[in-house]
Amino acid sequence: MKHTDIYDVLNDASYLNASTTVCGWVRTSRDSKNVAFIELNDGTSQKHLQVVLDKEKFVDPSPYLKLGSSLRVVGTIISSQGRNGGVEMAPETIEVLGDCPADYPLQKKRHTLEFLRTIPHLRLRTNTFNAVFHVRSVLAAAIHEYFQSRRFVYVHTPLITASDCEGAGEMFRVTTRPWNASASSEKEYYDADFFGQKAGLSVSGQLEGEMCAMAFGKIYTFGPSFRAEASNTPRHVAEFWHVEPEVAFAELPDVIELVEDMIKNVVSAAMEKCPAELAFFEKNFESGLLDKLHNLVGEKFGVVTYTEAIEILKKADVHFQYPAEWGADLQTEHERYLSEVVFHRPVFVTDYPKEIKSFYMKQNADGKTVAATDLLAPGVGEIIGGSEREADLDKLLTAMKERNMTTEEYEDYIDLRRFGSVPHGGFGLGFERLIMYVTGIDNIRDAILFPRVVNKIF
Repeated sequence: MKHTDIYDVLNDASYLNASTTVCGWVRTSRDSKNVAFIELNDGTSQKHLQVVLDKEKFVDPSPYLKLGSSLRVVGTIISSQGRNGGVEMAPETIEVLGDCPADYPLQKKRHTLEFLRTIPHLRLRTNTFNAVFHVRSVLAAAIHEYFQSRRFVYVHTPLITASDCEGAGEMFRVTTRPWNASASSEKEYYDADFFGQKAGLSVSGQLEGEMCAMAFGKIYTFGPSFRAEASNTPRHVAEFWHVEPEVAFAELPDVIELVEDMIKNVVSAAMEKCPAELAFFEKNFESGLLDKLHNLVGEKFGVVTYTEAIEILKKADVHFQYPAEWGADLQTEHERYLSEVVFHRPVFVTDYPKEIKSFYMKQNADGKTVAATDLLAPGVGEIIGGSEREADLDKLLTAMKERNMTTEEYEDYIDLRRFGSVPHGGFGLGFERLIMYVTGIDNIRDAILFPRVVNKIF
């Protein structure tokens, strides 16, 4: 049906004193002696449009005041009489498009995020999730714009794969066999399955992305990844969105430069296009958010080697739940201490021990570390992991052998080192973690539409 977006009504002066049709859901309402008020929102604006009902015309406004009901309103846009100025609507006719009963779950003005996760189909109608998903949309568009404007080729890597990119065995199995299927061996089980071999949901499109980079030079993927990791934390979900560029003829410093430039560009886009949403997050979720984002865009990111970071953590006058030791992976508490207390900004940690990083990362000359980097951000911890990839065939095969990996599953990947190998590198950005950083939302389940987590599928 023909109608005008509420965003346009609120922001375009040409609608003032004009007859206009709007549609939306009742967010709040109140009744008084001579007038009734409706706050209407159609999803296009963080701010609601106030509809003021004159009770001489609308003698019984109660059918229009039910929270959650949807309305079509025809009326005149006038200057608001309230102290905050702006505009409001004087309605001529109101049509109830969809009634809403009294047990509508969003009756209170404010609910906890924990409660809202129990009604993911309705939580999107709140101010918080209106803001979250507008920011998410802008960030996604900015990521595509960044890479497209720099001649990166957007590729779609498969979601069903026979190889575990990370080598950690945290893949969801894909099968068409019934739950009670019997087999005398694993081989017999998979021989009878759809693909005739073991298959799973992809944890990363990197291996296929490297193949594309060896042909196109610069590529990126942007799609879902799946990890069957039983980590019930505010930073982990089983299905998340992944941005993964790969660049031929690139070494670790080039990867670091690309990461910093991309992050600054996409965050700048959010600051430019989502001022109302970010102001909402500053007020309700993270005081100082806007200063943090301005600093991110305006300051050079820090850089520290893993070995230097371990020494900093050991000397810190802080009791860590997990002691920092060379050879152990950094925990979230370590990552946040480095970015929030030591550097006061995002920081790259480089040159990790090879034992705690993936088989495909380039081995450094010291024989102990690899040319890898993680970007740690205040309030979140790691949001990006990247590396220069191992381009030497013998070193790659040795790394795989040390991890007891079956080379037959990776023959296509290994061939890249046989036929015209070049230095190359890339990174993976957990998109929801970027959203957490930009919005101040502190649980990843509130940065994705329908979170999938261990023991729970919403």
